[in-house]
Amino acid sequence: MIPRYTSPEMGRIWSEQRKYDTWLQVEMAAAEAMARAGIVPPEAARDIRERGGFDVARIEEIEQVTQHDVIAFTTAVAEHVGPSARWLHFGLTSSDVIDTAQALQMREACDLILAGLAGLMQAIRTRAVEHRQTAMIGRTHGVHAEPMTFGLKLALWYAELSRDVERVRRARDVVSVGKLSGAVGTFAHLPPSVEADVCRSLRLTPAAVASQVIQRDRHAELIGSLAITASSLEKCALEIRGLQKTEIGEVEEPFARGQKGSSAMPHKRNPIACEQLVGLARLVRANAGAALENNALWHERDISHSSVERVILPDSFIVLDHMLRRFTRVVSGMVVYPDRMRENLERSRGVVFSGTVLLELARRGTSREQAYEWVQRNAMRSFNEQCDFKELLLADADITAVLLPADIEHAFDLTQQLRHVDDIFQRVFQEVQV
Repeated sequence: MIPRYTSPEMGRIWSEQRKYDTWLQVEMAAAEAMARAGIVPPEAARDIRERGGFDVARIEEIEQVTQHDVIAFTTAVAEHVGPSARWLHFGLTSSDVIDTAQALQMREACDLILAGLAGLMQAIRTRAVEHRQTAMIGRTHGVHAEPMTFGLKLALWYAELSRDVERVRRARDVVSVGKLSGAVGTFAHLPPSVEADVCRSLRLTPAAVASQVIQRDRHAELIGSLAITASSLEKCALEIRGLQKTEIGEVEEPFARGQKGSSAMPHKRNPIACEQLVGLARLVRANAGAALENNALWHERDISHSSVERVILPDSFIVLDHMLRRFTRVVSGMVVYPDRMRENLERSRGVVFSGTVLLELARRGTSREQAYEWVQRNAMRSFNEQCDFKELLLADADITAVLLPADIEHAFDLTQQLRHVDDIFQRVFQEVQV
């Protein structure tokens, strides 16, 4: 069952109706290619094109007897086509139709994912530019490190998503292949020219070689690219969750009028959208593992991959499509608290400038080891005694013997710390093509 959060566009691609539509599209293209090759009567190809149709309920009814979906499909179509149906599916095996048609679905679904990525990246870019110079503390190991800007954090997300775009585009090309080479890939019943003709009409690339199926390393690459993209969204959502903690309070996902956070605590505004994104990423990641296992089939083919793909292909696309739309809304509507960011930046009493002081001492001839010892002892004292770090440095005879008060003041200049932000923005937003 297609989940209720599925977009109409993505849901349509993975509906039973669309699956059989693409099967019929392949069958029609094959009949016409064979007619051009003199294998099938032209009037038969015309009948299949003009009369070919089906009813999903009828296919399901026939399948209850045949226990074979492709035979049920061709039988249902034949009921519409009439006598010319003896040329329907001529020289083909089931996987010729299923795998070639599935390529059409995957290609179309990739296009929706790429459109979703483009929309999300535009939303992130807008917020990044807005907060290009919004100063905040950078954290490593969850601990205050050095100053940065919130815009830089968003630029980082944008750059990663641009790589996701490249991966999905590449995977789209990798899976956009068809095959009509028969039961073991030998073209025993149809020449390669027919396959080439069909693929050309469907805008697919013929598989250079196949067994009964298109090889599943292609599908594994596709699901892997979707999983990496989901993990990128997970990473961004996890960051918002962390910054929304009460103790930090720098960013908050949108909270709509009338929304409720807890049945027991009316004050709660929980990051539920971001938590859902983190959870959904686990599903796509798990599907990537299943896709990898699908690559190893017995000899020229078994069907151990088939049942898995009926789940992981639509589910991975549907989930990621939902994640992209949901996170775009989060980014567009997230609330940023610059004053809280500045407050947290200053909370550690200036020790986050310790690295700059260290470099200033080294620049003036102090050994790195000695400089590190002097700076660290003052930083530890600032932590332990809750003293202002800069004042401690100005009172330290070892340090003031090397640095003038103006030098120390300069080391605490936030504008100097952030002077290359514009350079980074130039590299991210003018060199990356969406």
